[in-house]
Amino acid sequence: MSYSEEEFLPLSGIQHFAFCRRQWSLITIDGVWEENLLTTLGTLLHERAHDSSIREHRGDLIIVRGLAIVSRELGLNGICDVVEFHRDPHGLPLTGEEGRWSIVPVEYKKGSRKRTDVDRLQVCAQAMCLEEMTGADIPKGYLFYGASKNREQVEFDDALRSKVRSLSEEMHEAYRRQRSYKPKKTNACRSCSLVDDCMPDRIGHASVREYVQRRLRDSA
Repeated sequence: MSYSEEEFLPLSGIQHFAFCRRQWSLITIDGVWEENLLTTLGTLLHERAHDSSIREHRGDLIIVRGLAIVSRELGLNGICDVVEFHRDPHGLPLTGEEGRWSIVPVEYKKGSRKRTDVDRLQVCAQAMCLEEMTGADIPKGYLFYGASKNREQVEFDDALRSKVRSLSEEMHEAYRRQRSYKPKKTNACRSCSLVDDCMPDRIGHASVREYVQRRLRDSA
């Protein structure tokens, strides 16, 4: 399947969708966004990472920031925080550079390493976009966490790639249907900047309309 440009969705939505479908629908379908301390810290962390004017040469390493990427197969587009090009005899030629180079995406996150794959799915989606754009084979990438100042290596195995494709298809179907997911309260809700718009505490409470309709049925 190949998506047209009009059908493209933000690649960053992969992380939102895997983390909380309600959050994704509020942002992508309802156009809701609010800032809090955590989102502001994340923005500050990404400002340098997305500075496309910075291109670093460190011997056999080239670092490019803010690289635009796209995949017609996934129907996603976005910006890579950092893409590293490592000198590699088995890599691909790079315009304006001698030799051959392998490609390694690096995604920046403000917090610390997560138990789930939500961040790994995002950097894997970036790699799949880069593979489609360049024809390269990209077996791994990294997540850089601002809280620990450490990198986590991510292997782009078949299971992770399959999950990216599945989530992409589900996102596109939800977007076509303009589906707004219902709240699902978790411990993570407390740190979400959209908690006041989401209102997860309303779970289990009937709306006024539902209450009236129920009373009318009971009195009939």
